[in-house]
Amino acid sequence: MRRTTRIVGTLVLTAAAVAYLAWKIDLGTTVEVLRTASLGWFALAVAIMVLTVPVLAARWGWLLRAQGMEERLRWLTRTYFAAYTAGQVLPTSLGGDALRVVETARRHSGRTAVATGIVLLERGLGGAATVLLGAVGFLLSIGHFDVSAYLWIEGVFVFGTIVLSFLFFARSARPLLRLAQPLLERLRIASPLRAFYEGIHHYRGRPRVLGTVLVVTLAVQAVRILAIWASAKAVGIDLDVRVYYVMGPLLFLVMLVPFTLNGIAVREAFFVSFLGTLGVSANEAFAAGFVYFLVVVCLALPGAVFLVASGLRGGARPRVEHG
Repeated sequence: MRRTTRIVGTLVLTAAAVAYLAWKIDLGTTVEVLRTASLGWFALAVAIMVLTVPVLAARWGWLLRAQGMEERLRWLTRTYFAAYTAGQVLPTSLGGDALRVVETARRHSGRTAVATGIVLLERGLGGAATVLLGAVGFLLSIGHFDVSAYLWIEGVFVFGTIVLSFLFFARSARPLLRLAQPLLERLRIASPLRAFYEGIHHYRGRPRVLGTVLVVTLAVQAVRILAIWASAKAVGIDLDVRVYYVMGPLLFLVMLVPFTLNGIAVREAFFVSFLGTLGVSANEAFAAGFVYFLVVVCLALPGAVFLVASGLRGGARPRVEHG
């Protein structure tokens, strides 16, 4: 029943986003905008996204190492690219996260819950960095751009970040969590959830690791926002780069939520809605969103090659645990 509800909800949201785009844009004009897009700006956007992947992979490696799971940067980077490929056919970032968990669990037998906790902690720290970057963006927008209509999105994620941080890292939250234990035991999921919780709570004693990951994430996202700016420049949108430091964090946050497969239509609708408030035509805004979609597709191509090569070799070999 849940699966059916989720599928129906996804289809409804996708249809709503497509209907919104059909109402706002003229297909012929949009195609003309895309036909004259600058390949130079597009290539810059792709380069920004691709070159930041090893940094994100290293960040993941630091969190794994803190749990005694050593991995080489080469494997981490290859798996990160493969995760982007998975994200093209599964709901947004969740598909890629699942692939990383599975690949890590194959190499570290019996540590699936910990691997899941690490990936979700990394995702949570990414969300926290995005919220912080969004706050900076709003400060930059004061007196320049009116984006007050999007404050509620930022507010929802700020609240969620605070609640999750309290639940996973505050010792005072443990009595509250114990209240759910009888129900979890009846559902026979108490043990894996406890391992998952302990895997994340473990980092409470590693503030340096968490701080380093948060700072690196903030820096990478600040750089990746320039890929959105370059995508817009590719279709002739000439706005102050500060606009994208308001828009970028909001887009990243929206794309964290699995509304549709790979964010199809939702991403473009967001471009049309946000840039439309700044006087950009719906056709140009949609074209910018579509170019950014192509950038993400290019980001997934190396992962597709790695997945095919891995399949030909027979898959990943489990790593032997010591100690």
